[in-house]
Amino acid sequence: MIRKNDLSKLKEDIGFCIGQRVRLTTNKGKKKVLTKEGVVESAYPNVFTVKFEGEQSSRRIAYSYTDVLTNAVEVIRCSDNLNIQDMMN
Repeated sequence: MIRKNDLSKLKEDIGFCIGQRVRLTTNKGKKKVLTKEGVVESAYPNVFTVKFEGEQSSRRIAYSYTDVLTNAVEVIRCSDNLNIQDMMN
């Protein structure tokens, strides 16, 4: 069960990662896993955005904090290979 303290701590930790490079592993279902690297651009009350640089264009994707807490999305800081959820403990 997700506790309010976990959500608050996660929002704080993501806020500290603004401007830093992260690796996101997303579970797309049916054994499909997508891994991308991008920069945390901003953090809002319900979501945070990550900017991905492509070959021809850049793209921004918003992720929910709940997705991280339910392990649908894994966020790892590239600078020290630390999983954001590990920072919460």
